[in-house]
Amino acid sequence: QVHLVESGGGSVQAGGSLRLSCVASGVTDNRYWMAWFRQVPGKDHEAVAAFLTRSTIKYYADSMKGRLTISHDNAENTLSLQMDNMNPEDTAMYYCAARPAKGGIWHRHGDYPWWGQGTQVTVSS
Repeated sequence: QVHLVESGGGSVQAGGSLRLSCVASGVTDNRYWMAWFRQVPGKDHEAVAAFLTRSTIKYYADSMKGRLTISHDNAENTLSLQMDNMNPEDTAMYYCAARPAKGGIWHRHGDYPWWGQGTQVTVSS
């Protein structure tokens, strides 16, 4: 059974930075997608960034490009997301997700069968 555990959320002032982490366990595939989504109450999940493990392939949401750095540690099975120059619109619950490497679209949340419990990020002005 795949298990994803997020950490690193919290409160930050506008212009500040946060680093989120997600540890994956139970994934039997050698290569798979890991991604970050975020959600605010009453809205759909929004894709933030994704990384194909054991590769250099990564994607970022256009609206956040330039403020994000996604990385993956194969040895630790850990996905990290560095968010810089944050603003109040970044306030959301951030979720880690994973899916098999084949098929799907990186930003389509329905393509991800495995999800973490989420970590809250709050940015104050």
